[in-house]
Amino acid sequence: MKAIQVDGDSLVWADVAAAECTAGTVRIRVHASAINRADLLQRAGGYPPPPGASPIMGLECAGEVIEVGEGVQRCKIGDPVCALLAGGGYAEEVVVPAGQVLPIPRGLTAVQAAALPEVFATAYLNLYMEGALQTAETVIVHAGASGVGTASIQLLKQSNNPVFVTVGSTEKLQTCIALGAAAGAVRHDGSFADAARHWAGETGVGVILDPVGGLYLTDNLNLLGLGGRLVLIGLMGGAVTEINLALLMGKRARVVGSTLRARPISEKAAVMDQLLHKVWPALESGAIKPVIEAEYPIQQVAEAHRLMASNNTVGKIILTL
Repeated sequence: MKAIQVDGDSLVWADVAAAECTAGTVRIRVHASAINRADLLQRAGGYPPPPGASPIMGLECAGEVIEVGEGVQRCKIGDPVCALLAGGGYAEEVVVPAGQVLPIPRGLTAVQAAALPEVFATAYLNLYMEGALQTAETVIVHAGASGVGTASIQLLKQSNNPVFVTVGSTEKLQTCIALGAAAGAVRHDGSFADAARHWAGETGVGVILDPVGGLYLTDNLNLLGLGGRLVLIGLMGGAVTEINLALLMGKRARVVGSTLRARPISEKAAVMDQLLHKVWPALESGAIKPVIEAEYPIQQVAEAHRLMASNNTVGKIILTL
């Protein structure tokens, strides 16, 4: 099969050996994949795949099942599916544990479905499972116009949790509000903290979803209410900073570090099952929609990576085969 390979500074569409479809796994003929910021980190050597995962980039895909391993009952040959991957999405075929595979929601294309697995799994896991979000609690989502951000906004609208976002431009803020955000701040206009504090009021917020890390830690802790949860999913603003432990203790707050890619298959399957039952119906009804910035043929992946690196995107960038 062919797959995207890193060759120095270049990305090359070249022949590679296909993985074996073993017991409990599914082989998918990939029709579309999607870019995540983690792919740029992996390409630069800063985010290696977990042990045993494909070294090929790509954390999600959509396509058609062409082989099933022993014991697989979740899907059958010919099924249109999308999948959460630990790697391997930038290829003609990928082998993935069956528990990480879901049917493409009715009414959606493979291109649309490729925009779903990674961001909706990340958003759902960290808001509702790690963040233990309760009815009517308020939320702050940083990088609201990202793939995870736009997924989060739509999920929060469905669960009636008001959300404040931080974004990189006025246009992005308008898009987030159209998706369901209650308010937000443009990071280039200065600190988001004052606007968020005014919005949250005296009680503070219940959950903050943060891919920034160190740069925002102090403001995040100040904005949490009693028993609030800060869920860290990225470190774009640095990995090392000081923390006011007295503030953390006084608020009985929790700081949760969370990653998805390296979790055990069983944990990923549990997240995907939650998506199937609680998110897929909203996708099929149109209440939630995939948000796609652009599509590129997979051979133009370098151009797609440049667009991702520009930070001038809303939602997902899709690679088509």
